[in-house]
Amino acid sequence: MSRAHRRTRTALTAPLAAAVLLAGGFGAMALTGASAQAATGSADAQDDFNGDGYADLVVGAPNATISSKAKAGYVAVTYGSASGVSASNKKLISRSTSGVPGSAVASEHFGTNFTKGDLDGDGFSDLVISGGKAGSVILWGSASGLTGGTAIAGYGQSPTTGDFDGDGKTDLALFEQVSSFGDEAPSSAAAVWKGPISRTGTPTAVLPVLDKSLWWGYDADDASCATNGGCEEDADSISGPYTSTETGDVNGDGKDDIVVWEYKGDGVYGNRLLLGGGSTGFKGGWVPGEAAGNRTGTGVGDVDNDGFDDVVVGNDWGSGTVKVALGSATGLSSDRVQTFNQDSPGFPGVEEEEDEIGASVSVADVTGDGYADIALGIPGEDIGDIYDAGSIALVPGSASGATGAGTKTFHQDTAGVPGVAENSDEFGVSTSLLDLNGDGHSDLAAGSTAENAQNGAVWVLKGTASGLTTTSSFAFGAGDLGAPATAAHFGAYLR
Repeated sequence: MSRAHRRTRTALTAPLAAAVLLAGGFGAMALTGASAQAATGSADAQDDFNGDGYADLVVGAPNATISSKAKAGYVAVTYGSASGVSASNKKLISRSTSGVPGSAVASEHFGTNFTKGDLDGDGFSDLVISGGKAGSVILWGSASGLTGGTAIAGYGQSPTTGDFDGDGKTDLALFEQVSSFGDEAPSSAAAVWKGPISRTGTPTAVLPVLDKSLWWGYDADDASCATNGGCEEDADSISGPYTSTETGDVNGDGKDDIVVWEYKGDGVYGNRLLLGGGSTGFKGGWVPGEAAGNRTGTGVGDVDNDGFDDVVVGNDWGSGTVKVALGSATGLSSDRVQTFNQDSPGFPGVEEEEDEIGASVSVADVTGDGYADIALGIPGEDIGDIYDAGSIALVPGSASGATGAGTKTFHQDTAGVPGVAENSDEFGVSTSLLDLNGDGHSDLAAGSTAENAQNGAVWVLKGTASGLTTTSSFAFGAGDLGAPATAAHFGAYLR
């Protein structure tokens, strides 16, 4: 999850070379080509576009100039392998890419959000990219990677995939792009496309977004409000705009749920929980971060390995506190919430104002012990007297959940991490945990959009049985992929 940054500074401008490595720059070994690997990896199939068993990393660069159009945006896909990702095995996708519908438009910010999932049921994960007002685009997975491009008209904000009706097929939730941020939250169009979805962009069916019980003004004895304009929300619209979404099953009913970050009006944002409901639409439920004064990060995963996904919310109300709401058969509740911060026992460092712990959140199993771990971006962290250098914390999951005990932190001055901590780097502005080398341990990708005069960069730390390691960690920017780099905000969103 990305967020706005406050200050900028140029950093890491040198090329990949041995001299740079000695100077603390990006590792020269990091971006060499990977040899072809057998399909022996064990990564989650949702993260795998070419079916080789290795997760593929998608990096957003929404402010990049494309075809002379400022802030048109693109995404970069780096394919995983037994040795992780490399610059030689990648695909760059923009509105100017052959086969992708549409054309580059200034300030469209193509690639602001995206989601993965096997929409057509062929065994290869597909990529849905939000494309601004012109709608979204589906790139289809295959043995050779992502191909083609199918337009989704009208829905240009925060697509998300999941099995929302519990039939074993991947569905796609879509939300309208809305630019109004006034005193009241606008109503925006939304839809759930039931899978499988054909490559012409035709779903098996279109399901309602909201259960009737969530319609404002709905009376079970008088459903006329739905047709007479008496409902502020109905089955095909929802308050918004939504700027990010996370999916998981918090009540273990076999139907995926969505935590959405939405604008609530009067300058207030917050989380909203939509519980999967199948043909009747989503129902509502409680979730932390319902109203937040500052942007939070949100992640979903089974931290205590009890079969119910948990919701992790960082920096709620700018408090410097992380909340872990534990899932159960009845969903989430305020009496099953764990909290910790940088002053908690076992958490390195000291809580300071504007550290923004959990401004980005990702949840997945790094150690392979069955408990999902929590990666927290802390982009406002000061390193010594270097302000807003940024850091990442990995909080281990356990049978008792997550309390902050056993946390390890990493930043650009940590031994083995490429680069050097500098003022306003804001390392950790985005995070993603996924198994890039297919060894059963999730690896960490972390971004800094402020790096190198707003060009941006991404770091990768490998997961092991003991957690993240800086051994063989590396970093890369847009230029290393042969992609547009100037002020691109490369790494604004990772998945």
